[in-house]
Amino acid sequence: MSTVVLDNVTKVYPGGYLAVDRMNLRAGDGEFLVLLGPSGCGKSTLLRMIAGLEEVTSGDLWLGGELANDLAPRDRDVAMVFQNGALYPHRTVRGNLSFPLEIAKADPAMVRERVTELSKALHIDETLDRRPGTLSGGQRQRVAMGRAIVRQPSLFLMDEPLSNLDAGMRTELRMEISALVRALGVTTIYVTHDQVEALTLADRIAIMNRGVLQDLGTPGQVYNDPATAFTAAFLSSQQLNLLSATVRTPQNQFILLDFGPHQITIPWTDPRAYAISQHVGRQIIVGLRPDCLAPVPETFDGPTFLGRVRALEYHGHEWLAYVESGITSVAVPEPPDPRLNARNGAGTGAQGSRIRSMMRRLFPSADAEADPQYQNQEQTGGTHRRADLIVRVGSRPVWRAGEPARVGVDATRLLLFAADGSRIDPPHR
Repeated sequence: MSTVVLDNVTKVYPGGYLAVDRMNLRAGDGEFLVLLGPSGCGKSTLLRMIAGLEEVTSGDLWLGGELANDLAPRDRDVAMVFQNGALYPHRTVRGNLSFPLEIAKADPAMVRERVTELSKALHIDETLDRRPGTLSGGQRQRVAMGRAIVRQPSLFLMDEPLSNLDAGMRTELRMEISALVRALGVTTIYVTHDQVEALTLADRIAIMNRGVLQDLGTPGQVYNDPATAFTAAFLSSQQLNLLSATVRTPQNQFILLDFGPHQITIPWTDPRAYAISQHVGRQIIVGLRPDCLAPVPETFDGPTFLGRVRALEYHGHEWLAYVESGITSVAVPEPPDPRLNARNGAGTGAQGSRIRSMMRRLFPSADAEADPQYQNQEQTGGTHRRADLIVRVGSRPVWRAGEPARVGVDATRLLLFAADGSRIDPPHR
């Protein structure tokens, strides 16, 4: 087994393109660590640096306690599974599985025995004499996994191995990967942009965006207690409701989240109250997952939003309702792109300017009077707009399109973020 430690690891490509920015991350012995993020966020580049396929521009990479920046790929004792399987087309399944052991000049009898056992475990024993071109996508990925496993490396690296498969095959192979890797106890780093894969496979999830680590924790931690609005939105199977609210404290009796046409009160006894009170008079972002909202009768005495049902959407096991409520919605705040700094040579001054620009786009009213330049800009909505509330309404919707709707809010599950997307109440990890 092997530990992997990245200490301020940065990757800059020729031309100044910053792919990974000062990454600090550790995968422990036998841990299944998932790198999650949108396409182009730097997760595959990070995996290739660990494998030795890309050079580290700066920082230190440690494998099993040994500095590995200058280690050749063959000396790192890692096995990698790619998105497309990357099998040898001229060799049979048996030949692909045995190839790593043949290169290592292992005993032929041992090779045959290990290949036979592994093919049975992967349910490909009936394909041993076939070539990759005659296999299905799922079978090819099983062979690729088997070739990585057969020589029993100290580290598995998997780069979106299931992304080319259909939904049913992904589910089946996901379970097999989890069972095999945990049975072997080998440290595994797995790259994906699919939040379902990450939540079901990982011991811990590292969430990346624009080459920067956004959040790190167990699946339960990053889903229920996200550190940023980006994490919360990316891990939501249905679109996260991100709503603009102004923090007020009427006569200091309680905290009021003012959404314009609607309000939610939070008592001072709430553990989040002090952190929220630091933002009095300012606009914040309130995150609500669709399952935090529900249809309620007029007798409901908890916090509610009122609106009109614009549309209903059928998802097989449930319905989603889109409710026009008049509340202002914001897009997911993006951090300043460090890649622009690398290309343009900009320093903290330029970065600060971009942060201020981003905040003005999110909350135009906050700086409109103070910034004449902004006053003169044409406001076309941008990330600040009226939008629907997305509400889960169960398998039998109680509403119809066009009807008035009373939406109950579970205030204990509000996710509260500052304008830059950082959590107002620090995550409890």
